[in-house]
This record gives sequence, structure tokens and C-alpha cells, in this order.
Amino acid sequence: MKQRSEGDGAARPPGMTDVARLAGVSPQTVSRTLSGHPNVRERTRAKVLAAVDQLGYRKNNAARMLSSGRSRTIGVVTLQTTFYSRTAVLYGIESAAREAGYSVSTATTASLDTSAIEAALARLAEQGVEGIVLAVPLIHVSRRIEQLTGSVPTVTIDGSRTSATEVVAIDQTQAARLATRHLLDLGHETVWHVAGPREWLDAVSRTQGWRDTLEAEGRSVPPELEGDWSPASGYRNGLVLGRIPDVTAVFVASDEMAFGVIRALHELGRRVPDDISVVGVDDIALAEYCSPSLTTVAQPFTQMGALAVSHLMRHLENPDAAPEPASVEPALVVRASTAPMRRGGGR
Repeated sequence: MKQRSEGDGAARPPGMTDVARLAGVSPQTVSRTLSGHPNVRERTRAKVLAAVDQLGYRKNNAARMLSSGRSRTIGVVTLQTTFYSRTAVLYGIESAAREAGYSVSTATTASLDTSAIEAALARLAEQGVEGIVLAVPLIHVSRRIEQLTGSVPTVTIDGSRTSATEVVAIDQTQAARLATRHLLDLGHETVWHVAGPREWLDAVSRTQGWRDTLEAEGRSVPPELEGDWSPASGYRNGLVLGRIPDVTAVFVASDEMAFGVIRALHELGRRVPDDISVVGVDDIALAEYCSPSLTTVAQPFTQMGALAVSHLMRHLENPDAAPEPASVEPALVVRASTAPMRRGGGR
């Protein structure tokens, strides 16, 4: 049954108001029913479902969800950003979900405040998603976050933890060890570090891995510099590093910051890698094509997203299965931005 718009009589699909009119309820009640809200009487729910069937309103979506109790939708909480890593993780999630017959609903948060993450999780829960991928760094876990992740199967990445979630993570400490060890093996006496923001668990782990590696080798630990993942912050820190004569090797916590560091060193007349070797983290697409090409620690972001979906599918198929945390190993990719330390006459 199709409705006609006023005026030219052109056919239009039925809307929520049409369903409400036929069922004898308010549009708000239709909305609550279609979102799976628990505070809807069974008799009212049946009337709305009958109207949905009769009108063909969102029949392929809403009616199927009402009749089966399954939304076939995965929710994702992610940071509102243009960083390559976030885009790659989301691509992996969407591709794996589509292959499994699920759609993806994304709730972005503009900040890492606990209240913002709570609100994003709540929005997804209200939509009736079957599972959630929590793709933000979660250092502080509130009681509300515990409740929300306990009520909907949740897999976390970026090192986040709650008592009710499964964890899929890249070993960020190992990523830092690989980068730092590579530079020490090239003969550098120590390694400076441009860290990511301290509210990110990945950044904290990378800094710890860098520090532990230097201390284990009995090397001096220079003061760390902090960026915000952006090339601009790498550039600012590069202007500092380039003015310190003793700096010969730098481990930068992301490729994008590393690009900024290299630009600053170039402007100061410090050659990479002849004067200073630089290692990044991520292995984004541009890393191979910058000048010089960037030595970096590759992180399989797309694989991470797909693995998170795989864990959700396993839990949905067998809710009683024991959690199986998964760790993905990073890999060093050696390119042209690193070189052996030159002995005698400085670099």
C-alpha cells in the first residue's frame, strides 16, 4: 500500500506518521517500538507491527527486526577524527560485518571524556545493536560504561578495558621495542622519543616500551617530547630536536608526526638519515612515498577491525563461550629514513 503526497499526487513511501495513524498510536510510540524500547506494551507492539506489515514501512528492516528479535547491526564507538588509523579500523569493521550479513552503525565522539563515551554507547544500545566495537582509548571506566558494555556484547580495541569486554589489541610495547632496538642496532648511543598524547593508552605503552628498551641496554633516557598525533605537532617537536647537536636517532609515535619531524629537520639543515635517523609507527600509505621513505612499525589496522568483528560473531553465536583476548604482532618495515651511526666526525 503506497501513500500519495499532497499536491501533485506523486507516490511516496509510507512514513512513521502513516504507521502511527493506522495503528492508533503516536509517532513517538512507533519510534520506540521500532528501536526495541522495552517500555512498550505487547499489545501496542503487535498493533505497530501489523501496521508496518500492512503499509510496507521499512519492511526489510524494522519488521524483520521486530519479528526476529535481531537487528543484524553492529555498533562502533570511535573518535571523530581524520587520522588514518581510525579510518582503516572502521574499514576493516565494515568489510567484515558486511561479509557476515551485518550492517554497521557508528557513534562518534568528539572527545575522550567519560561522559562522551557513555553517551555514544547509550545511543548504540538504544538502537538495538547486537554487539559493539569500542574503538577509543579508555583509561577511566565509569560504572555506567561497565553497565552498558555488560548489557551488550562488546569488543574493545586501542587497549581499552572493562570487566565485561573482550579485548583485541596490538602489542604497542613491542612496537616501541622494535623501533628503539632497530636504532640501537644501527649504533646510535641513545634514542629520543616524540610521544603521543598521554590520554591515549597506545601512546603510554609506546613510551614505556621505548624507555624499558633503553634502560635494559644501560643507555641514557632523554626527556620525552609530546605531540598530539598531528604532523604539526611533529614539526614543532622537530624544530626542538634539530637544535640539539647530540640527537642522532628519533622514535616518533606515529607516521604523521614523523612527517612533521622530518620537515622541521630539513628546514634546519639536519639531513635524514645522514645526520638523524627517524622511525615512525603505523606504516600508513604515504610512509613509503615520503622523502626519504619512512622506516616504521607496521600496524594491521584493517585486520584489527576484522578481528574485532570475528570476536563479536563468536560471542553472538555462543554467548557462554569464554573470552579470548587477541593480540596482533606489529612488524618493523625498514626503509630509507634510518642509517648506521657514523663514527668519528659526528655523523
